[in-house]
Amino acid sequence: MTAAMLVLGSATSASAQSEADDLQCNYELVVLGAGQDAGAPQIGNADDDGPRLLPSSLGLIDRVEGRRYIFDATPAITEQLALLDAIEPPREGLGVDGVFLTHAHIGHYLGLAYFGREAAGASNVPVYAMPRMAEFLRENGPWSQLVELENIELREFSLAGGTELPGEFWVIPLIVPHRDEFSEAVGYLLFGREMSALYLPDIDYWPNSDSAYPVLDFLQGVSHIFIDATFWDNNELQGRDMSEIPHPRVTETMNLLQDLPPEQRAKVHFIHYNHTNPIRDPESPESAEVEARGFNVARRGDRFCL
Repeated sequence: MTAAMLVLGSATSASAQSEADDLQCNYELVVLGAGQDAGAPQIGNADDDGPRLLPSSLGLIDRVEGRRYIFDATPAITEQLALLDAIEPPREGLGVDGVFLTHAHIGHYLGLAYFGREAAGASNVPVYAMPRMAEFLRENGPWSQLVELENIELREFSLAGGTELPGEFWVIPLIVPHRDEFSEAVGYLLFGREMSALYLPDIDYWPNSDSAYPVLDFLQGVSHIFIDATFWDNNELQGRDMSEIPHPRVTETMNLLQDLPPEQRAKVHFIHYNHTNPIRDPESPESAEVEARGFNVARRGDRFCL
């Protein structure tokens, strides 16, 4: 089954953020972190008194099958799993039925180390990865030790498609342009009979100048889209040539999507914002602008019933 087939077959069910006491939905997404890889405060900026950020990660609760998944294993995985536990306690042990890695940059995979013998001493936690990402983990320590000791079980995606999980639930990787020193970079399409979402925390640019691929391709068929918001605009890093630091700016993405109907813009949640990005502060004028233009800023602890 291809991503295109999934999108064409998707339902147009309405989705809304669940209330804190609403535990009745079959599938629930939880924002476990919304910051750039290093979070905030960042190293060397201990006096930063802005809102704290944990690196970007999503948790998925499948109450039909009694399973929990996480998307990206960040250096803050201990605190992030504790947040997930408070919402839906694990059946046993860590209660992680799958980890989906987007790429080999520090905020997206370093948390795997906590499955090892120095910490959880986990047993065969399924870790889903693209071929180069899986090879990197197998061949480089300390990750190779996690594989050898069977703390994690690598499940490699084929280049042709994704994987079906229990309950007729699909996860489809989508290759995106991003720095690929050690692995491919992907976003993930999550798709089931009752739920759909797109997680795309890192991308260098929208490949077509006149459209926000793959956002426009998938907005019609999913309930929520979580997309790269690393920087607000080109004036954010004083003294730096930001043309050398790719990532679509939040202002650019909003301009590309502004002509969409309000119900489509409302599906967009900006995630993976740098500690310098003013949308980090919910009270900032920039956060107010995002809301006024019909989009959303993802915040740690946000919950979405799918």
